[in-house]
Amino acid sequence: MSNKKGVSRRQFLNYTLTGVGGFMAAGIVAPMLRMAVDPVLKASTDDEFQNVGISEDDLTNEPQRVEWVAEQVDAWHTSETDRIAYVFKNDEGEIIAHSPVCTHLGCYISWGENEDYPDQYYCPCHQGRFYKDGTNVAGTPPTRPLDEFEVKVENGVLHIGNIKS
Repeated sequence: MSNKKGVSRRQFLNYTLTGVGGFMAAGIVAPMLRMAVDPVLKASTDDEFQNVGISEDDLTNEPQRVEWVAEQVDAWHTSETDRIAYVFKNDEGEIIAHSPVCTHLGCYISWGENEDYPDQYYCPCHQGRFYKDGTNVAGTPPTRPLDEFEVKVENGVLHIGNIKS
């Protein structure tokens, strides 16, 4: 005689309900995981340059404020944001584009609007100052230079990218 034990009714129901419950849980959790992970796996478009609508010939050695609208993608939400840069040609003829955000506490700077410092970037929040090349003036609150955007010219038109790292 064999002592083989079969599966009891209770064990069969336990295995069946556990299996069905596992499949149901996987069916509920899988779409949530995909929704959470999918934006991370998408290819980044951060390296794209934006046409700012200004000709290379219009640039001088005096920084000028340039504004444009850029598309911003946050996970699965896309919106348009206003962007600003101060753009000029340096003595070597290179195009420089500085971020208008003060490196001290993030206030917006301006070029030449303070009558005491007409040839400097000036931050009204804490009297931070930067020279034309973006370096911070010693003795003022900012401890590092202004951030600089990547730039390129296509067909004579200026395109601005991300901040250089």
